[in-house]
Amino acid sequence: MLADDPVALLDGRLDVLGAPSSGTGNTVEDLLSDVLDTVLGLMAADTAAVLLLDPSGRFLVAAAARGLEAEVRQGARVALGTGFAGRVAAQRRSIVVDEVSPSTVVNPVLIAAGVRALVGVPLLAGPELLGVLHVGARGERRFDDADAALLQAAADRVAPALRIRARQADRVAAQALHRSLWPAALPAVPGLDLAARYVPAGAGGASGDWYDVLTVPTGAVWLVMGDVAGHGLPAAVAMGRLRSALRAYALETDDPAELLRRLDRQVRHFDPGVMATVLCAVVDPSCGRMSLSSAGHPPPVVTVGSGPAATVEVPADLPLGVGGERPRRTASLLLTRGATVCLYTDGLVERRGRSLDDGLGILRRTLRSGPAEEVCAAVMAALVGDVAADDDIAVLVARRTPGGARPEDLVLDAPATPPSLQPLRQATRMWLADARVDRRRAADVLLAVGEALANAVEHAYGPRRGGVALRMRAEESGIVAEVRDTGRWRAPRGQRRGRGLTLLDALSDEVRIDRTDDGTTVVLRWNVPDRSGR
Repeated sequence: MLADDPVALLDGRLDVLGAPSSGTGNTVEDLLSDVLDTVLGLMAADTAAVLLLDPSGRFLVAAAARGLEAEVRQGARVALGTGFAGRVAAQRRSIVVDEVSPSTVVNPVLIAAGVRALVGVPLLAGPELLGVLHVGARGERRFDDADAALLQAAADRVAPALRIRARQADRVAAQALHRSLWPAALPAVPGLDLAARYVPAGAGGASGDWYDVLTVPTGAVWLVMGDVAGHGLPAAVAMGRLRSALRAYALETDDPAELLRRLDRQVRHFDPGVMATVLCAVVDPSCGRMSLSSAGHPPPVVTVGSGPAATVEVPADLPLGVGGERPRRTASLLLTRGATVCLYTDGLVERRGRSLDDGLGILRRTLRSGPAEEVCAAVMAALVGDVAADDDIAVLVARRTPGGARPEDLVLDAPATPPSLQPLRQATRMWLADARVDRRRAADVLLAVGEALANAVEHAYGPRRGGVALRMRAEESGIVAEVRDTGRWRAPRGQRRGRGLTLLDALSDEVRIDRTDDGTTVVLRWNVPDRSGR
């Protein structure tokens, strides 16, 4: 037996709970908890539950319950069109069940809980189905049309607030996911000066735009710019999967077209609803050779010295996830010293009231050869200014370090393991190229530094873990390398072992070994004229 004017009483109760329809104040979980407590009290029911539509749109998943907590704890779900809740959702109308049995419900939790009667209504926000709200009775209580009308009134009042709060929760989750996927900092790459920007559109939600800079054991550096179609949590999730797959493939190939072919196959097989444009470039910083491939992404812009910037001619192959497997093409580019290249997403150059061609023209006129941070700031000022972005913007600027200046010290730390040796040697090779050391002398330095590193890895630590540090610096009189560990060296093993110091003496102009209780430092020096012009 319901109270007089139960809908008015319901409105009063919901207002007391904080006016859920306003969509402010509580989380989705708080709102559902309050609503269940309210309808239980008003309808003299024993159980209440909310099942929400999952992202696939095919299943209802238990989100909150009273008297049926096992539904939530067990992750109960019901396919649309099956069982009690599934029929309520599929038919989008209230349904009353007078006798709960395996023929009327598919969720065994309802039967195990002793529920004998049910009434359920759809949660609708306009045309959008959010889920189902139902209440149940264990005793003789039965539900009628008046009960269904009251429960529907509650659902209609709550659904808009639920949609607002669910979207707010998705937005927060998407932003957190998006932030976690961006590089915490761009890597320090000898021979390259790097800078980047990301600006979300409008309200600052997450998107599928991303950039990445990857250093791989071969010494190559990958520059990546991508844009997954869509916004919010789905786009951010798809972007995260693409980024992870791309990083894995970058360890297996140095061909950007092959990498994009593999990435496209992965998208079409595992994420058939995803579409993305991606530009991949792989750079050898020691010589400036760059190979590029584009999956429907806007072409980069490059400038050398004081000359005008130009759009790089890259064949525009299909975006990822579009059509069947087709050949992908690669373009080549030589970044001379001081050359600057800019990768970007379309939000930078396309804006309301400005055509793509106009935006590209502004970018070409703005891009210049200079420190990457300064160039990046100038690009953003010219193309964004103080007007809020219509679309998300990602920008990555890379400049090949100009010659004629003494390079910054190379300082690297790595685990004292054999896999660390190749990237350390490669970093040394790139640093020597920046220092403009002639090939013959550079070969001696590379061999000696590699030997010192290998000795530290083999002899310093034994079975316990440790690290090795490398520092290269250019002085007016020459090149100095320091290889440091914090272990205690073991005696050489085998008849042909222990000849490393002899090799170091032969390759270097000066060798010094400092052993302390804190570890060993090997200092190598080569007399090389200063070519910096200082």
